[in-house]
Amino acid sequence: MVFLSQIYQGVPYAGGGFHCLCTGVSSHTLSVSLTRNISDEGTDAELLGKEGRSVRPGPAGSAQRPQESCLLARVRLASEVRQEVRRGHQMLQKCTEVGQGQSPDPEGPVAAADPDAGPGGLQGNQVPAASAQACSAGLVDWLCNSISPAGGLRDGREDHRGIPQDATGDAECLVKLQSVPTTHGRVFPVALRASMPVLIAFLPPQTSPDKVDYEYSELLLYQNQVLREAGLHKEALEHLATYEKQICDKLAVDEMKGDLLIQLDRLDEATEVYRQLLERNPENWSYYRGLEKALKPASVEEKQKMYEDTWDKYPKALVPRRLPLNFLAGEKFRECLDRYLRMNFSKGCPPVFTTLKSLYKDKDKVSIIEELVVGYETSLNSCRMFSQDDDGKEEPPTTLLWVQYFLAQHYDQIGQQSSALEYINTAIDSTPTLIELFLIKAKIYKHAGNIREAVRWMDEAQALDTADRFINSKCAKYMLKAGMVKEAEEMCSKFTREGASAVENLNEMQCMWFQTECALAYKAMNKYGEALKKCHEIERHFVEITDDQFDFHTYCMRKMTLRSYVDLLKLEDVLRMHPFYYKASRTAIEIYIALHDHPLTDENKELAADTANLSDKELKKMRNKQRRAQKKAQLEEEKKNAEKEKQLKNQKKKKEDDDEEIGGPKEELIPEKLARVDNPLEEAVKFLTPLKTLVKNKIETHLLAFEIYFRKEKFLLMLQSVKRAFSIDKDHPWLHQCVVRFFKAVSESKGLAVPVSTVLKREISQLFGESNPKRFNEASLNKHSDSISHRLAAAKMMFYLDSSTEKKAIELAIALDESLSNRTIQICTDVLANLRDGSLGDGKPVAEAYRTDCHKIFPYALAFMPPGYEENMKIAVNGDACGEPEELANDM
Repeated sequence: MVFLSQIYQGVPYAGGGFHCLCTGVSSHTLSVSLTRNISDEGTDAELLGKEGRSVRPGPAGSAQRPQESCLLARVRLASEVRQEVRRGHQMLQKCTEVGQGQSPDPEGPVAAADPDAGPGGLQGNQVPAASAQACSAGLVDWLCNSISPAGGLRDGREDHRGIPQDATGDAECLVKLQSVPTTHGRVFPVALRASMPVLIAFLPPQTSPDKVDYEYSELLLYQNQVLREAGLHKEALEHLATYEKQICDKLAVDEMKGDLLIQLDRLDEATEVYRQLLERNPENWSYYRGLEKALKPASVEEKQKMYEDTWDKYPKALVPRRLPLNFLAGEKFRECLDRYLRMNFSKGCPPVFTTLKSLYKDKDKVSIIEELVVGYETSLNSCRMFSQDDDGKEEPPTTLLWVQYFLAQHYDQIGQQSSALEYINTAIDSTPTLIELFLIKAKIYKHAGNIREAVRWMDEAQALDTADRFINSKCAKYMLKAGMVKEAEEMCSKFTREGASAVENLNEMQCMWFQTECALAYKAMNKYGEALKKCHEIERHFVEITDDQFDFHTYCMRKMTLRSYVDLLKLEDVLRMHPFYYKASRTAIEIYIALHDHPLTDENKELAADTANLSDKELKKMRNKQRRAQKKAQLEEEKKNAEKEKQLKNQKKKKEDDDEEIGGPKEELIPEKLARVDNPLEEAVKFLTPLKTLVKNKIETHLLAFEIYFRKEKFLLMLQSVKRAFSIDKDHPWLHQCVVRFFKAVSESKGLAVPVSTVLKREISQLFGESNPKRFNEASLNKHSDSISHRLAAAKMMFYLDSSTEKKAIELAIALDESLSNRTIQICTDVLANLRDGSLGDGKPVAEAYRTDCHKIFPYALAFMPPGYEENMKIAVNGDACGEPEELANDM
């Protein structure tokens, strides 16, 4: 590899081996060599500028930035170089194994070009401009490999540069470094994650066992981490025994020791270690799991006895009473649960339902829970005891309150909102000042589909304690789900900085839960520009998070927090896997697809088209309404501008400093401009690319990719997306629609290159065994005829393939029999939306009857309320009536 040959001062990479002689080269020299030769793309400032980042000025009087910070920053900024650094570490580890007498892999992987690029950089639907000879077996095989779930065929806009693979072979020597105890000397083994001999060689023990040295302690723990990651469990345990007195973090030592003893099958010693850990913290779940592995109970009875012994030893601990509920069943489960619930209800423990929520996957356990707690409620009402057979003392009145609180959550969890409301209303009548009761009532209405009523009760809870930030945030989130954006901003302003706009302050604080909910609310109201602005703000937050780690590179080296530093580097690699980023990216992709399908029209033309067929009276009424709306908008704009001018003086200097720090001034996000991009699909790909790499385990990622490539008519990428989604959940209703549309597109396509056509036929045959869209749709319908979501998908595709099947498709979709699965508010709302938007043909005449039927099943859901219900419903927020209701957000 050229990169490594540059590091080792010109020693070339030859054949399949790794040859280097660095005896006597100082670590400082190596770090400088790394810094200066890591890339041929230019100087530090040029490279950082290319990545959109600025070189931060050092402290006054400093001649230059520390070499290690430059090295690590460049490794972080250039993804290709970072990969080479990782590969370099792997080769150094191979060298270490040879030095320790281990045999390396005799046939290491041979350096080769990245197969993603293909012959001549093939991408998407492109093929070499050759004649019939291009349709060779090799090319077809490569295409099949590229569109596989693990393949690397990419869109032409995505980076597809080939990175040489590992090239390892017989190593002739180990890297030897001088022992230089300086910050520069620490960079090389950390940056390359070098092997243990390197770490031990450059920083030998420098303190006496009796002296506390935190930095040396962290180095020892990092050395042990490297040993454990390499699978050298025996050596790691010996390392702990040798340096235990010098390590400050005694808890980490005991936890590592327990795990290593289990790995080495020294179970008696491991049992003793985990019992000592339980004495320190009997509420730690992981210690109980470790003790189970060490004791290896042969039966459920032995496992239960282990927990009972621990329970007797630590009578106040809750975990040894809770964990047996996971594996017990029948009467044993009932007995253990009875003791657990009585103790929690007597103490008045609000989160007891949360601790049991994981048990609701088992229907038998749910029945036992309901039977027990309903019995408690009946007995407490009659005799103030958990059971009439009890001889103990009477329970206080609060016990009945927490039992009713639990039952309300229980019935809400199993979908019986009417019963849940009865219990929570009874509890509120008895104790109208308890905030938790109003929180649960709001949650019940939310799950029942009435987000407007949920907002009202959440606001009641917020009014009981205006200083509670959690309740404030919850109330704001519910308001956003109801489309009440302005009210949510006012609610959040109670805890934002004074003299600044709540929205701007929340953006500065990177409050991404607020911005994701705002994006969804604006999307539901078809305000695509505002929604995209929030999505782009979230994307910028993740860029800033990466930039903000810059200072930690040198800080971690100086403080020797090596384990945390390695975790930081791993976090940066998967940062965009975070749920906030996924949620924002998915929202942005869906909006850009909608903008591609239905571009925004010119407002004047749209107005002329609307007024062409109106009478004079209707036209006059409409213009008066427009004038009022225009005047209202003008007043709001003036108020907004005044606030902006007031904030500008306070924020201008801070904004300039921030822009200088993170790479220059940023382009202003203008909603109107964002909603009128020239190529929405290309903008969608920008959000999709990180998801395909980091969130590839979610089927929605690949189905969104299909929607983009379907509109771009890239058949190989469509096939790749379908295959990846198929490997996750082959029965997903959305995937079924994608496959049917894909089959139809392939059958109607003309002029495809021979290799592409060959691959499509082969892969479709192997994967589905059927390429006729109608027969495939019928087969799926027969297989999932008892699922409403699958029936809807099949009905939509039936009408998509043949418009004459409209009546049959509608009948198929509107079935609401109790025997059908997936009869939820969200799915029934989707059916109603498809009846109204024409996806099933002319379904508007049937839509009202379907809405009425759904209202009988879900009486609280807003989506199925009679016409005019929302207009007659006013929500009072802090005593003020809200304005005209916005469109309901369907994200329940």
